[in-house]
Amino acid sequence: MRKKIAVLTSGGDSPGMNPALCAVARTAQTQGAEVIGISDGYEGIFERAFVELNDRSLSGVLDRGGTFLQSSRCKRFYDPAGIDEAVDILREEKIGGLIVIGGDGSLTGARELFRRGFPTIGIPGSIDNDIWGTDMSVGVDTAANTIMTMVDRIKDTARSHRRCFLIEVMGRNSGYLALITAISCGAEVAVIPEFYYHIGRIHDLLKRRYEQTKDNSIILLAEGVAPAAVFHEQLKQASGGDLDQETRITVLGHVQRGGIPTHFDRVLANRMGELAVIGLLQGETGVMTALKKSRLTLLDLDKVIGIKKHPAPELIRLARNLGIEFGDAVEV
Repeated sequence: MRKKIAVLTSGGDSPGMNPALCAVARTAQTQGAEVIGISDGYEGIFERAFVELNDRSLSGVLDRGGTFLQSSRCKRFYDPAGIDEAVDILREEKIGGLIVIGGDGSLTGARELFRRGFPTIGIPGSIDNDIWGTDMSVGVDTAANTIMTMVDRIKDTARSHRRCFLIEVMGRNSGYLALITAISCGAEVAVIPEFYYHIGRIHDLLKRRYEQTKDNSIILLAEGVAPAAVFHEQLKQASGGDLDQETRITVLGHVQRGGIPTHFDRVLANRMGELAVIGLLQGETGVMTALKKSRLTLLDLDKVIGIKKHPAPELIRLARNLGIEFGDAVEV
């Protein structure tokens, strides 16, 4: 009997999930395994929302953002009894293994299935790049490119009207997106959750630039630090009530999640999807695909889940040497 494996996408969507799904399906077919997709994340297990992954269903999805299998955040997976029920359903359907594409919460669900004896492998899919153990997750590069494009456009208006723009970007409790795009866009300030910030120092920097006729500035604010409106109010208080320069807020929001996956994300997704299938068919379980120094490997989920991922020291050094302000630069 051919081995039957399933794949789902869970949690927040990220560009590159569709190429990962294609790689899983095509690799499984090449290896002689049967593969099915589960719609709507973990919720689809309970609804038995199983779909055949074939050439027809996979046609035209490589260049699409998001996930054609769709996704959700499943409340039933917070309940041990719900996870037990999911295992029973998967076994009833004669599914021999599951590949989960998603972020920290989704991978936690995969680990819970593994702990109950069900074979699982995770693929990190999250624009936040907050998953420990892998240099990059699927979707990060596309999100960073989207932010860079948006900030470059905002800078046109900043220069034209002598303004400072406070731009809030995604990342949850990770400052990677704010940091890396501050570097690529030449921002003056990056406010990230891994470092304390000194509002007075930031205010003084912006005021000094304005007085020296360097009359436009960009602040990139990671959403995990504070909402942009709150941070803007803190800047006003630091100035004594009124800012010296007109400062506008832009919250990029969910535009960062969408878009055509970049070449890097497509290749990474294909590599991770292929390795996940090969690993599962060879008996690997309770692990996650990970990119380490340009090479792929498998890491135990127990060694990944719940560990805080800090920005790479060389990125911090680079940003400092480029003159990007971090406040008082004391790591939390």
